[in-house]
Amino acid sequence: MLLWQLPQRHQQLTGHPALVYQGEQVTYSELVKWIDAYARLFQELGVRPGERVAICAPNCPEFVYSYLGALQAGAIVVPLNLMLTREEIAFIIREAGCSTMVIHRVIVERMGLAPQHAAALGLKHLLVLDNKTAARAQAAPPAVPVTASEEDICVFLYTSGTTGRPKGAMLTHRNFLADIEAMDAVSNLGPDNNFLCVLPMFHSFAWTTCVLLPLYLGSTITIKESFQPKDTLKTLSEEDITIFCGVPSMYAVLLRMAEKGQFKALKFAISGGAPLAAEVQRGFEAKFAFPLVEGYGLSEAAPVVCLNPLYGIRKPGSIGLPLPGIEVKVVDDNDQEVPVGEVGELVVRGPNVMAGYYNQPEETAATLRGGWLHTGDLARQDEDGYFYIVDRKKDMIILGGFNVYPREVEEVLLTHPAVLEAAVVGVGDPVKGETVKAYIVLKEGASADRRQLQEFLKEHLAAYKIPRLFEFVAELPKSPTGKVLKKLLKG
Repeated sequence: MLLWQLPQRHQQLTGHPALVYQGEQVTYSELVKWIDAYARLFQELGVRPGERVAICAPNCPEFVYSYLGALQAGAIVVPLNLMLTREEIAFIIREAGCSTMVIHRVIVERMGLAPQHAAALGLKHLLVLDNKTAARAQAAPPAVPVTASEEDICVFLYTSGTTGRPKGAMLTHRNFLADIEAMDAVSNLGPDNNFLCVLPMFHSFAWTTCVLLPLYLGSTITIKESFQPKDTLKTLSEEDITIFCGVPSMYAVLLRMAEKGQFKALKFAISGGAPLAAEVQRGFEAKFAFPLVEGYGLSEAAPVVCLNPLYGIRKPGSIGLPLPGIEVKVVDDNDQEVPVGEVGELVVRGPNVMAGYYNQPEETAATLRGGWLHTGDLARQDEDGYFYIVDRKKDMIILGGFNVYPREVEEVLLTHPAVLEAAVVGVGDPVKGETVKAYIVLKEGASADRRQLQEFLKEHLAAYKIPRLFEFVAELPKSPTGKVLKKLLKG
């Protein structure tokens, strides 16, 4: 099976909605026709198997049509982060060797990109997603069948570039299929579910869990362009949403805004993309009486690797257990597995792991050495086999020979009644090499100062872990998936 064929599994569900967007429904049979129409359009434009097609669009049905249509035409899709600048987009387009770019009309207006800029970006075609293009797709000549395999590369997922220039993780149809099959095996879901997609579809978390998984199941996807708290709250309350996938910052907002028991149709919610504070998880489950399940993944693994059991024991602060068919272990700097309870780097092996980085043989060899994906995340495993992310390997602070894990300090700060958000980083120190600095967002109407927070931390942490420097800010810089951009805080 290939990804673009997923909706074909459910064409017999007459009238069953695949997508719901702005009050309009697209049935599974209609979705199959739209995917075919866009495949025909790409072929009419001259897109050949193996060519790269970039997609720059907010969440909308056309994102799904063009993405899966490009795959049906045999192309490799390059989803673009909507927060990128024109310069960053140009770099990825050239680095990936894209021949065609699909851009939504709202992005044309926002970025000033239009068809006349195609040549300057090194593109043959720049296609605007609008009514004219939709009509052209429907009128395109019959598609020429493309011979393809599950082992073919279908997507380049470019990393956020927080450690330098972004790298394109090359993922195959099989990588994604293995991941959604593994999630299906632990979720026991079916066509009667309604997934709310507010996470950006260009990101692997949203694409796999909020688009591919429900299409595999025959479920409905309710699409929102982005996370707008009041609108999301209304949708979760009134539109019979059964599954919600979000990032921790979304759950913190919903926890503050929603009334007890408000989300009556929800079966469970999944958190990923960044560490979920145990305080938020406990508060959410106590208030709404359904599971908030933390998982873990990364783009290079399509992306889901671990998940707390949906129907079994969930451990707050843990990323849970590996999905079926995926192996996970914790290793030292020599790639030797460490004993239970000890901290090391989390490594992953399985059919969901990428083929490598495009045009980056040295990075590929280093990241996939020994046949294991080296995640760069520090973790430990408990006696029950549950894994816990301690921190990013590159975020660890070395203070006078001691290791300080920022996440540990952040978790404690978040239990203070005045603290809404916290981010801890290492900054240069002339004596110790690094010192600990905390950026704090206070709750509305609350007050606290450096001395008060330091006194609070002394009750829970060793003295060397307590930040010497504090900066109180209105908000923390975040990626579209809610991950705090610590590189910007470090300056």
